[in-house]
Amino acid sequence: MNNFIFQNPTKLVFGKGQIARLSALVPKERKIMVTFGGGSVKRNGVYEQVKEALKEHNYIEFWGIEPNPAVETLRKAIAQCKEENVDFLLAVGGGSVLDGTKLIAAGVCTDTDAWDIVLKGRADKSIPFASVMTLPATGSEMNSGAVISRRETQEKFAFYTRYPEFSILDPEVTYSLPANQIAAGLTDIYVHVLEQYMTTAGQSRVMDRWAEGLLLTVLEIAPKIKENQHDYATMADFMLTATMALNDFISMGVTQDWCTHMIGHELTALHGITHGASLAIVMPATMRVLREQKRSKLLQYADRIFHVEASTEDERIEMAIEKTEEFFRSLGLATRLSEVGIGDDTIETVAKRFNESGVAYGEAGNVTGDVARKILQAAK
Repeated sequence: MNNFIFQNPTKLVFGKGQIARLSALVPKERKIMVTFGGGSVKRNGVYEQVKEALKEHNYIEFWGIEPNPAVETLRKAIAQCKEENVDFLLAVGGGSVLDGTKLIAAGVCTDTDAWDIVLKGRADKSIPFASVMTLPATGSEMNSGAVISRRETQEKFAFYTRYPEFSILDPEVTYSLPANQIAAGLTDIYVHVLEQYMTTAGQSRVMDRWAEGLLLTVLEIAPKIKENQHDYATMADFMLTATMALNDFISMGVTQDWCTHMIGHELTALHGITHGASLAIVMPATMRVLREQKRSKLLQYADRIFHVEASTEDERIEMAIEKTEEFFRSLGLATRLSEVGIGDDTIETVAKRFNESGVAYGEAGNVTGDVARKILQAAK
């Protein structure tokens, strides 16, 4: 296991009726901007709960942060925050609303353009922010990362900032989520874990077993959610697994990959494909192309997650990859580029972007544009 320093300062407030705690959690002396997406919070009752909890606070509202939040939208929120002296932000919605809010919080503190903050990769300063989460997927509620898009140039990049002060997770708000959002969320969670797990075996028993527990949980609850989306225990597991998958708890002292996410971001930026849907296409192909460097972990994955029995190592690996694809398909997602109308032009664009940027992703630092091309070709 590698050396590491771990600290996660976010207070997690979990369970039924916890949105009411906003009244005590948000300092009354703050000028608050509450950020929202497209309006689903008005249909599921969350908006009224937030309004009631903040009735004695001084706040304004900003609506319209889209899925894959666009810097063009976020610049407007930053300007409004500066005009009205906002010094605390509350994101109410899914991971995209919170990701966008993280950039707003950083943009308020500088005259630097918001996109330049993203390109730098890290915010030097930020005002405090918190969240009320309505869609389990990104884990943004308990980490310092955010992913932002720029529509003008069809780009999508991550940057890092401070952690949320607190995040409220009430599983009851997930009861009304559309099936496609649940499918994409489950896939995002599963691949978040794989990005931290599917590297090299033998680094840490603790991290491996913790990650495997999350993977098995996702596989177990996915059909249960389809059967009954109003079962509190199941949706609570869904929500908490999303948080635990990307709050740094399973990455302590071990190598990580993330090339699937980086390639997936390009597909989203170029074609608008939902983030989780992009991962369902790219991850199986990543496993196939990098199977030799991931051999030890793929065999462990085959044994511990899918209990694969086959005569040769290569057969066990291929069966595990096939079972991963089957899981994504059981959620109603495509696992091939051809199924979503993406062809060779996009593959070459992604490869060119990677090569021109000089990036090399993956636990071995070897996923260049040329390797990304091979992965996408394997996903055709």
